Amino acid sequence: MKMLNKICMLSTVHQALDDRIFYKEAKTLAQAGHEVVLIAQHDGDEMVDGVKIIALPEPRNRFARIFGLTWRAFRLALRERAEVYHFHDPELLPIGVLLKIFTRAKVIYDVHENVPKQILNKFWLPPWSRKPLALAYKLVERFCLPFIDVIVIAEDSYIENYRDRNNVVAIRNYPIIAPLTHGSRNMAWAEPRSGFRLVYVGGVSKLRGALELIEAMKILTTKGYKDLTLSIIGPVTPAQFGEEITLLLRQYDLEARVQIPGPIPHEEVFDVLVRSHIGLAVLYPDPNYVDSLPTKIFEYMAAGLPVVASNFPLWKEIVEGNRCGITVDPLDPKAIAQAIEYLFTHPEEARQMGENSRRAVEEKYNWEKEAEKLLALYKELVDSAKGG
Repeated sequence: MKMLNKICMLSTVHQALDDRIFYKEAKTLAQAGHEVVLIAQHDGDEMVDGVKIIALPEPRNRFARIFGLTWRAFRLALRERAEVYHFHDPELLPIGVLLKIFTRAKVIYDVHENVPKQILNKFWLPPWSRKPLALAYKLVERFCLPFIDVIVIAEDSYIENYRDRNNVVAIRNYPIIAPLTHGSRNMAWAEPRSGFRLVYVGGVSKLRGALELIEAMKILTTKGYKDLTLSIIGPVTPAQFGEEITLLLRQYDLEARVQIPGPIPHEEVFDVLVRSHIGLAVLYPDPNYVDSLPTKIFEYMAAGLPVVASNFPLWKEIVEGNRCGITVDPLDPKAIAQAIEYLFTHPEEARQMGENSRRAVEEKYNWEKEAEKLLALYKELVDSAKGG
């Protein structure tokens, strides 16, 4: 297949080594022979795994990012003279339009989430402003989309937002299974009694169930399960919520049993997961979560973990439909604790759930299959560029 000479990816929101942007999409394209440039927040310019990173500085605040960093990214992108510009943030929509006008290159908008619903949940926005801003985004998007060649969505739940567009491609955010071929299978269940480790990986916030996980730990330790530990890994937002968690752990005397280390490097996440016994994902029934593809659940499954997850219909179909875990009411710490207790006291069944998890990812929910769609999309862009 004839490759394009250069692809330029842009993000002002995400770090350069973002899971989807760098490890999945950029590396896939670079390995297929494309020249890939990634403009994103990073410590400095460098070449990583065949991807040229052009570093953006970390902005002082959101205002500086939206009204300053975006234009810096635009100027840097123009210099690259790429055949395709592939951007990942809603705030870059106007930049995508300008890149189309000034360069006549192909432009891809990679939509990671249901943006209007996401705006409704922004804790830092005054509640009165959220609906008007969500409407304003829809209007800006409607104006910009005619300039966009391809809309890539990371999951099917918000395809309805683009029902009037005929250029939408779903490239789902499933986990990369390559580490499974190089690393060990889940090691924790080989000796499940040598300390029982629970893990959550992702954003840490009230809506993502952090308090309910701590309440469940309190219930379990009160019942005498003293060898349980819980790791809640990821960025805590807002900062005040971190203080609330710290006070709760102190109040419940769980400081030695619950670790909240913050985010860890992407390459270390899998090593943590394969040394854990249960993956947890008890997010609230928020409109932005209920119909979303649960990336963290797929990552747990890839590492061979049984899963305890929210009982949303889609998640229930994935988790219980593949016999790889238990779904519960995410607002009920007692139900969460009971699910963990069941897996703890039925180790053989839990181990089999973990095997089912891994098999489901190997057969269905993996990035390698989605990568084929990404490369096919770029082949279509090559062919259309040659024809036009």
